[in-house]
Amino acid sequence: MKKVLLVEDDGDIAELERDYLEADGFAVDVSSDGDEGMRLARTGDYCLILLDVMLPSADGFAICRAVRKERDIPILMVSARLEDVDKIRALGLGADDYIVKPFSPSELVARVKAHIARYERLKGDVQESIPALHFGALEIQPQTHRIFVSGREVRLAAREFELLLFLAQHPQIVFSKETLYDRVWSLDAVGSTSTVSVHMNRLREKIETDPANPCWLQTVWGAGYRFNSEATGNI
Repeated sequence: MKKVLLVEDDGDIAELERDYLEADGFAVDVSSDGDEGMRLARTGDYCLILLDVMLPSADGFAICRAVRKERDIPILMVSARLEDVDKIRALGLGADDYIVKPFSPSELVARVKAHIARYERLKGDVQESIPALHFGALEIQPQTHRIFVSGREVRLAAREFELLLFLAQHPQIVFSKETLYDRVWSLDAVGSTSTVSVHMNRLREKIETDPANPCWLQTVWGAGYRFNSEATGNI
């Protein structure tokens, strides 16, 4: 049985979410405290984490940041805060989705299942027949969901890896933010192309020697982004 961690300090909301998830066949661990949620998220065997933003002790942003440094599992953040800056911050820390309260419990379950299914496809047999991609100092391994720059492994969140892999599999083609959002995210997660910009910036910070002047992940002003397959980076 797949197990989900739910970190939510509102008891009524937590109980409702747990009931819907359990009715759909998930096992659910619930924590109402940020510090305890942090410990469970970093040590438990979960297929997904549902994370409220406002929590006692450690907030959801701090938990997301800590978990993303160590683990590659879907993280869905839940909040009543509508501001774009909060959504962008959550995505910038590596969250896969940002869901605004109030929401339909059935919609929440649908998003949980969609993110788990996407992660399993990315990690599973679908990728096994795809060989590693090499672009100078950059190596992308679709089968193992790993990348290396100059022989050093770089950890990426699942959606960051999907974005990089999609662009690398379509080198030199310019994609608009709207097209990338549709092709990589597909479901209506946040509803803003700013999601693409946030993930692109994170990718550049992780793989480019000079993120302000990227060699692989290039901006085509007024059009979108392209992957420059002729770049070598630092070998």
